[in-house]
Amino acid sequence: MELQDAIKKRKSIRRFQSKAVPKETLRAILELAARAPSAENTQPWEFFVLGGETLDKIREGNVEKVRGFEMPPEEMHYIMVERPKGSIYRQRQIDIGKALFELMDIQREDKVKRAAWTERGFRYFEAPAAIIIAAEKSLPLQQTYLDVGAVMQNICLAALDFGLHTCIENQGVMYAEVVKEHANIPDSKRLIAAIAIGYADWDFPANKVESQREPIDNVVTWCGL
Repeated sequence: MELQDAIKKRKSIRRFQSKAVPKETLRAILELAARAPSAENTQPWEFFVLGGETLDKIREGNVEKVRGFEMPPEEMHYIMVERPKGSIYRQRQIDIGKALFELMDIQREDKVKRAAWTERGFRYFEAPAAIIIAAEKSLPLQQTYLDVGAVMQNICLAALDFGLHTCIENQGVMYAEVVKEHANIPDSKRLIAAIAIGYADWDFPANKVESQREPIDNVVTWCGL
C-alpha cells in the first residue's frame, strides 16, 4: 500500500475476526516499525506480543478488575487523564463517542450496553493478538512517550501493508499487574500502550465510524513563508 493511502486509511478497529495472525507477519511489522526515530537513537521501546492462552488470561483478568470496580495500580494513574471541560479537545472526544454509540445503538441511559462497551477495550476488542509497548521505568517518561508515539504510528501503518488493522488503546495496559503477571513482564518495565491487531470485522457497526480531522488551516501558523 502506498504511504499516503495508508495514512489516510488507517483507523481504529473495535472488533476483529478470530483469524490468527502469523507470528512471522507480526515480526515483520515490528521490524519495520522499529525504524522509527528516537531521541539520540535511544530506541527505548520493547515489545511484548500477546496471543493464544496468554491473551485470553489477560482479557479475563482485566474484565474481572473492571467488574470489581478496582482502581488501576498507582504506576498507571498517569494515563487516566481528563480533557478540560468546555475545550475543543473534550468536544472531539464527545463527538466520536456519540458517533460510536449511535452506530452501536447504545442509548445514554442503557447502563448494561455501556458497561459492555467499556469492557471491549479491556478485552483488546477480541483481536487475535495484541502488542504491548513497554520501556524501562528508569527512562524519563515524557521523552519515552514521544519516542513510543513514533513507533506506534509505524506499527499501525505497516500493519495495513499486510492486510491488518489496529487499535491503539490505554485500556489494554491499565491493569498493569494483570498484564505483567501473565506475560512475565518484569516490574522494572513501564507499560506505555497496547495495540490490538488483526483482521478487521467489517460487519461490526462501530468499525464503520469515520473520525473527523480539523481543517489544516485551523491548526497551522505560517511563519516567514
